[in-house]
Amino acid sequence: AFIFSTIGTAHNTATAKYLQSKTVPQLFIGSGASKFDDLTNYPLTIMGVQGSFRYEARIYARHALAQNPNAKFAILAQNDDFGRDYVAGVRDVLGADFEKRVIVAPYEFMDPTIDSQIVALKDSGADIFMTWAAPKGAAQAIRKVAELGWKPVYFIGNVSTSVAAVLKPAGLDNAKGLISTAYIKDPTDPVWKDDAGIKAWAAFMDKYFPDGDKTNNSNVYGYASAQTMVQVLKQCGDNLTRENVMKQAASLKDFSSDVLLPGIRINTGPNDFFPIEQMQLMRFNGESWELFGDIIAGEVGH
Repeated sequence: AFIFSTIGTAHNTATAKYLQSKTVPQLFIGSGASKFDDLTNYPLTIMGVQGSFRYEARIYARHALAQNPNAKFAILAQNDDFGRDYVAGVRDVLGADFEKRVIVAPYEFMDPTIDSQIVALKDSGADIFMTWAAPKGAAQAIRKVAELGWKPVYFIGNVSTSVAAVLKPAGLDNAKGLISTAYIKDPTDPVWKDDAGIKAWAAFMDKYFPDGDKTNNSNVYGYASAQTMVQVLKQCGDNLTRENVMKQAASLKDFSSDVLLPGIRINTGPNDFFPIEQMQLMRFNGESWELFGDIIAGEVGH
């Protein structure tokens, strides 16, 4: 009937052509790459229950410029669609100034270390450092920046904000002050200690995944994605044809999972396959992430 929540931009790119040729919907893929919003090439691919990488980068760039209008940017970016999407988001905001205000150091996902890129970026004299990397590269970057004694305003993509999988391996003290975005509740944040949604998620974890790490927000993301899929199945009723599954996945109206941040709603339409278009900035305090500011949209002009 459909494929659900396959993880990774490269993996979904590799399988999309085959699935589309067989008219198999790809629902809530584990990628925020804007390429999948191209309905001509990906008419059966619904984006994941996560923010667009490009939208996310726009939010960071706008925040950085609001604090320092003359800022110079250094970017570590994975050399693939994932990393390039983030760079494109910064370019969207800086426009003609991009070339003179930004230095980008690409790295390959399989590179054993990114030390040389970090050293070069530090030597550029940039005020802002942005890391668009999968968890392993992100953890290495945080540790290396600390080793070098570099103190830029540091933004990190929200795919790599897990306390358990990224920040602890990098060193919690090294991660203090990092800025990112959120769209789901962080189970390590005491503000959600008595939240009904997080309690429901914790009870689900206890029952179905007792060995799962409750500090790893990937487990929260999986729950949000699954609840969204369940909503689609409810809307389908007994009509589980591929055509109706796709129609219902593209007809979500103001749906909210137990674990989405208050104010964030999932909406899709026949020409809008981005379920999540809003995020909120957050800063790591050395122990947990703290939200700040308002819910922000990442579209151009917002």
